[in-house]
Amino acid sequence: MQKKKIPMRQCVGCREMKPKRELIRVVRSPEGEIGLDFRGKNPGRGAYVCPDAACLARARKGRALERAFGCPVPDEVYDRLCEQMEQNADA
Repeated sequence: MQKKKIPMRQCVGCREMKPKRELIRVVRSPEGEIGLDFRGKNPGRGAYVCPDAACLARARKGRALERAFGCPVPDEVYDRLCEQMEQNADA
C-alpha cells in the first residue's frame, strides 16, 4: 500500500518547508483583497506562515507577504494573524 503524499509549503518567515496543515494560509483574492484562509480552499494567491509569533515578526520585518503578493498588506491582516496565534496558544 502506498503512503499518501503530504503537501509541503514554505513559511515566508523562517523559509522552512513544513506540512501544509501546520501553516496558516494568507490569501490575496482575484479582486485584490488580502485575508486569512484557514481551510486552504479560497481562490487566489496564497502565502504561508508558521503559527509562531517570532516567524510572523520576521515575515513582517522582511516584508515577505508584500513580496509574495506584489502589493501592500494592511496592518489588520497582521493583527488578525497575531490574534489567531494567541488563540491557538491558549487552546
